[in-house]
Amino acid sequence: MNNEELIRRFEANALPGDGFHHADHVQLAFAYLCQYPPLEAVAKFAAALKRFATARGKPHLYNETITHAYFFLIRERMARFPGCEWDEFADRNPDLLTWKGGILARYYRESTLQSELARVVFVFPDKVV
Repeated sequence: MNNEELIRRFEANALPGDGFHHADHVQLAFAYLCQYPPLEAVAKFAAALKRFATARGKPHLYNETITHAYFFLIRERMARFPGCEWDEFADRNPDLLTWKGGILARYYRESTLQSELARVVFVFPDKVV
């Protein structure tokens, strides 16, 4: 499935909720960044994730800090290796595809990421790297 099709199906709520895991979220962010300028992409991506979670009766799962932090880490990695396709990007960046104990653990305390504040607004990293 190409980037455009992935976005279209996600926005149409035509992807299975139970089978949509962290790596799928990363691929979706990658797709949005391939299709739109970064600030437009993050706005569309975040709005689509909120709708997706709400449609599955789990609006509390959306986390603004996690969404934005991963999104801009993905954007930075894409800028380092322009023009790569998803499979190549995924191969070069396995640390972005790991959920539990993933890359955000370098930058955030778990309590920060799980806070109500982090769910509703982007919170800057609170760990020294």
